[in-house]
Amino acid sequence: MTATTDLQQRWSGALMNTYGVPRVALVRGEGAVVTDADGKRYLDLLAGIAVNILGHAHPAIVEAVTTQLSTLGHVSNLYASEPAVALAEHLLMQLGVGDNAGSVTGRVFLCNSGTEANEAAFKLARATGRPKIIAAEKAFHGRTMGALALTGQPDKRAPFEPMPPGVEHIPYGDLEALDRAVDEDTAAVFLEPIMGEGGVVVPPEGYLAGARKITAERGALLVLDEVQTGIGRTGWFYAHQASGIVPDVMTLAKGLGGGMPIGACIATGAAAELFGPGKHGTTFGGNPVCAAAALAVLKTIAADDLLTRADMIGKVLSTGIEGLGHPLVDHVRGSGLLLGVVLTQDVAPTVEAAAREAGYLVNAAQPGVIRLAPPLILTEEQAEGFVAALPRILDTAAAESAAGGK
Repeated sequence: MTATTDLQQRWSGALMNTYGVPRVALVRGEGAVVTDADGKRYLDLLAGIAVNILGHAHPAIVEAVTTQLSTLGHVSNLYASEPAVALAEHLLMQLGVGDNAGSVTGRVFLCNSGTEANEAAFKLARATGRPKIIAAEKAFHGRTMGALALTGQPDKRAPFEPMPPGVEHIPYGDLEALDRAVDEDTAAVFLEPIMGEGGVVVPPEGYLAGARKITAERGALLVLDEVQTGIGRTGWFYAHQASGIVPDVMTLAKGLGGGMPIGACIATGAAAELFGPGKHGTTFGGNPVCAAAALAVLKTIAADDLLTRADMIGKVLSTGIEGLGHPLVDHVRGSGLLLGVVLTQDVAPTVEAAAREAGYLVNAAQPGVIRLAPPLILTEEQAEGFVAALPRILDTAAAESAAGGK
C-alpha cells in the first residue's frame, strides 16, 4: 500500500463524502510546486482553486502568521485588533473609497470564506426592504443556503429545495435581459466580473459598466463577487477596475489570505450603513492571524509588482497554448492568471487526469473547459514548461476519450 492509498482510505473512513476521494494526497509545497505523500512533484496551476496567490510557504505569509500567532491569536469581535482594522483600511484604499487619514465612504465585514462573504451581501440586499434579487445563470456564489440560492446551477440547488425566495436568474453577459429584469422591487444584482466555476466566462465589453448604470438608475445594489477574480488574479487588483466602475458591494476571499481562511464583504456609500449592531456577526471573522496573513499578501503584491507579473505570465500561457495549434484547443479566455482553456470536445476531466499524471495540477471547470489559476509567483520558465508539455497531455486525453467511446 502506498502512502497516498493509505491516506485515501483513512479519508474515506473519517470524512463526509462531499468531494469524492481525492486523487492526490499532498504533504508539502514550496512556491508553485507541491509534493504528494509518495514523493511525486507537481506544478500547481490551480493554487488551491485560486487561493494560494503567493504560492506555498511564502516567507512573508509564514513570518506574518508566526509573529501574530505568537503575539495574539484570537479575540472575537467583542474586541478590536490592529490587523483586522489595518486590513479593512487597506481594502477600502484599494477600492478607492478610503484615504490615509482613515476617512472612508465604505465599510468592511470580515468573515472566513467567500460563501460567508456572499451570505453577508445577501443579507445587505434583504436589508434594503426590496424583495427581489437578480443573479446569473451558471454563476457560483457558494453552497450555504443564501449563497446557494444565488448560485445559478440548478443541479446544486435541487437536493436542498426550497431555497430562500426572491432570487431570479438571467443569462450572464446579456445586458438586455438584465435591463428587463431590474425594476423598483429589485434589491440587488449579483455578478461575477469573470465567471469562474461556470467556465472562466468573460462578459462582453461594457457589460459591467452597463450593469452599474442600470442598477444605479433603479436604486438597486450592484454586488460584485470578486472571490475568485480579486486580489490581483486578473492583472487588476479587483477585476471590475478594468471597467472603471465602483460597486455598491463587493465580496472577497480565496487569494485574500494566501491560504489562510478569510473573506470580506465590502460595502460603499449608503450600503455601508445597512448593518447596525446585532444585524450580523461572526466568531472567527477578522481573526488577527488570518488578517495578518492577508496584510502580508497585499503588501507583497504591491512590493513585488505582481499585478504586472500576473498579466505578463497570463499572456505567456494564453498565447503559448493557442499557438500550439492543437486540434483539441479552441481558444483561451480569461484575464491575467485566471484562464479557461476552451476545448473542442467535452473531455476536460480526461485532460485534468492526464495533466495530473504528467505532473501538473489543473481543473475541469466545465466539461469542455480547463481552468488555470496558478499562483502569481509562477515563473516564465514554469509557464513555458507547461505549454511545452500540453500537447502530449492533450494527445493522451484524446486517445483515452476515443478508446472509451469505442
